Amino acid sequence: MTRLSLVFLCLTALVSAGAAPLAPPPEKFQNDAQFLEFLQRKAFDYFWLEANPANGLVRDRSRTDSYCSIAAVGFGLTAIGIGIDHGWITREQGRTRVLAALKVFWEKPQGTNVAGTIGCNGWFHHFLDMNTGLRAWNCELSSIDTGLLLAGILYAREYFDGVHADEATIRELANHIYNRVDWHWMTNPMRPLTPSLSPSDGERVVPQTRDRVRGNESASLTMGWRPESGFIKSRWIGYNEAMILYLLGLGAPTHALPPECWHEWTRGYQWKTSYDQSFVHFPPLFGHQYSHCWIDFRGIADDYLRAKGIDYFENSRRATLAQRAYCILNPGEFKGYGELVWGLTACDGPGFGKFQAYSARGAPPPENDDGTIAPTAVGGSIPFAPEVCVPTLRHFYDQFRPRIWTPYGFCDAFNLTANWWDTEVLGIDQGPILIMIENYRTGREWKTFMKAQEIQRGLRNAGFRNIAP
Repeated sequence: MTRLSLVFLCLTALVSAGAAPLAPPPEKFQNDAQFLEFLQRKAFDYFWLEANPANGLVRDRSRTDSYCSIAAVGFGLTAIGIGIDHGWITREQGRTRVLAALKVFWEKPQGTNVAGTIGCNGWFHHFLDMNTGLRAWNCELSSIDTGLLLAGILYAREYFDGVHADEATIRELANHIYNRVDWHWMTNPMRPLTPSLSPSDGERVVPQTRDRVRGNESASLTMGWRPESGFIKSRWIGYNEAMILYLLGLGAPTHALPPECWHEWTRGYQWKTSYDQSFVHFPPLFGHQYSHCWIDFRGIADDYLRAKGIDYFENSRRATLAQRAYCILNPGEFKGYGELVWGLTACDGPGFGKFQAYSARGAPPPENDDGTIAPTAVGGSIPFAPEVCVPTLRHFYDQFRPRIWTPYGFCDAFNLTANWWDTEVLGIDQGPILIMIENYRTGREWKTFMKAQEIQRGLRNAGFRNIAP
């Protein structure tokens, strides 16, 4: 299928879904606001068009044979609120789609069978069949992806606060789904530590900051479980994207995690100075972005960062600036790296020769850096450092649009050294672009999510102070 045919089909589907299509991508924009609005709309289209309208499940990536990613559903539920606020869809359209999704996650069977279930003990399998909503192939039951799904579900509960019967049902189902999660079960007693699993196993794993410290590991969450083999040995210890997972567990109304889980989580932190920036390190930028899509960390800090004199928002800003400085220095001598070409995170890759396929890339310190740039790494950091992120995204658009533009905005990644340009888009990468631009422009997603009493309780139990009521 040609790119032109794909665009036509997508626009046709957009009309049938009830949202008006946009004109072909313009050559120039009058200002940054116009550019960001356009970029947001394209990212939103992914979650609206790459979802099954009958059940609300969202594809992992922009292929017709793709399974549903439960994390993409979490981002997609949040995207729907943004779409309503911008007038891209109606509130009725949005709540109908959200209600369909929540019914799947509440009504589909759970259990220990290898097939025919959506999850177990309130947790969900990483990938689901787009039509049945049941476990796809032999994927793991994923703790972090369940957490990202729950974030979207709680956002939807707070967003749909009206008197309409469907909105009341959304709130009821969201509570049922959240309350059912058995957080204690996922703290399975510690078994011998093993190296972190390969990303090809369906998990985004960066070994550097995981399983580093052996403290009271039974107070930490495992990365997941499989009915065939039991719990995954690797655990969430040390700074990464799982911060929101622990806060959801600490604030849960049932089976809540104890406060010592947060102390165990921070035990693995690595505070270092790189490129004149001192911060808790985690090389791929997605680890500094995912939790911030929903939680507003500005002005609040736990014991660890309070002692350092910063909050997690500032930590992410420093991580972003340090990575950009690394790319400007370009120790690997990759083609194109510079002030306007940077952005390393988990993403697709060339997958030939010395170049990796999908991998968690990052810096500093360099982690799997092979010259592959991901626009989501830049877009997801816009609230932290707009002065460098927005010009970079505009440069991507102006200089590389013929090669990296898709019906849903930027492709997932590109590599100038390999002369490789991705042809696909990933839900978990479009989500941060859409949501973090909105947080930068209006702060609405933060305001909506932070209304959840469970999140405020989780933050307090983790030792955060100055939390706005």
